[in-house]
Amino acid sequence: MIPKTMKALIAYAPMDFRYEDCPVPEISEDDILIKSFGCGICAGDTKSWRGASMFWGDETHPAWLKAPVRCGHEFCGEVVMIGDRAAENFGLTLGDWCVPEQAIPCGKCRYCLDGERWLCEVHNLYGFQGGITDGGMAEYVKIDGRSIVHKVPKSVGVKGGCMIEPVSCAAHTVERAGITLRDVVVIGGMGPIGLMKMQLAKLKNPKMVIAIDGKPNRLALAEKLGADLVIDYTKEDCVAKVKELTGGYGCDVYIENSGSPQSVLNGLEMLKKHGRMVEFGVFLEKTPVDWSIIGDKKELTILGSHISGTEGYDIAIDAIANKKVNVEDVVTHLIPLKDWQSAYEMAERGDESAKIVLVP
Repeated sequence: MIPKTMKALIAYAPMDFRYEDCPVPEISEDDILIKSFGCGICAGDTKSWRGASMFWGDETHPAWLKAPVRCGHEFCGEVVMIGDRAAENFGLTLGDWCVPEQAIPCGKCRYCLDGERWLCEVHNLYGFQGGITDGGMAEYVKIDGRSIVHKVPKSVGVKGGCMIEPVSCAAHTVERAGITLRDVVVIGGMGPIGLMKMQLAKLKNPKMVIAIDGKPNRLALAEKLGADLVIDYTKEDCVAKVKELTGGYGCDVYIENSGSPQSVLNGLEMLKKHGRMVEFGVFLEKTPVDWSIIGDKKELTILGSHISGTEGYDIAIDAIANKKVNVEDVVTHLIPLKDWQSAYEMAERGDESAKIVLVP
């Protein structure tokens, strides 16, 4: 029996998120209703809570987050209600586990028409646009009929299901990096997605994968999960160390996850000439750089990576289901949704946790 009301975490304004009662979503014949097993806390969630301008807008950018909105995009759940057309379109039945891609494509813009749905110009993402893409930090979630939906094997468990979205983002970033057997790959930031990128980069069999962070717990986890070398940038000059390991040349690939200005500067300095940098991090502040390093000095290739691409979810579900990556150790905490604020603060600190999943 599906209730009329449920508990959810709702964003109203910066620093004004509330755990409260709200109606269970109603669905049409095109939609799916799932019972959420849990939802991971992303850096984007904590930064939107803190008021980052990329979500709430500023003097030059309009607000992208449309409040009030139920938070969360790293979720998975069980189908408890499904419209007739949705059942036909998605090939799902009651009791199946599924996950929607985080972006709902409009199907009309040039990016969608060119097959680049993750770059959709309208760009509605679960957990950010109220009334359109209310998210997974709730007991029930409506999956819009325009979504791209993936069936999930139940063997992945709650931790695996809630890690599909982060692993899909990691997969797209690693694919963008074009890693080869000869490459020395450095990954800056060993948060949950950095830890997944490290593991996926290892599957490419490069010469070496180096993990950089400033938190001992995350470096220890990176080492456990297969990093060839870990560097604590608070105790060692990471640029000098990477150059020393590479005969003074520098690394071939630098993947930036942390959203830290210093991580960007370190990456540009430690890359070799003709090196490749992939930027994924979400930033709270602007990062001035010496662009002559990119052009005149090194002729670098700078790539961006945004969410999952078209390939990310298929790679993620396969990698988790077949244990090609370890998510069980990366999800360090399952915390009740009602305790969301302490969980957000723990996620921000990062010294006690890797991935935190909020459980309704």
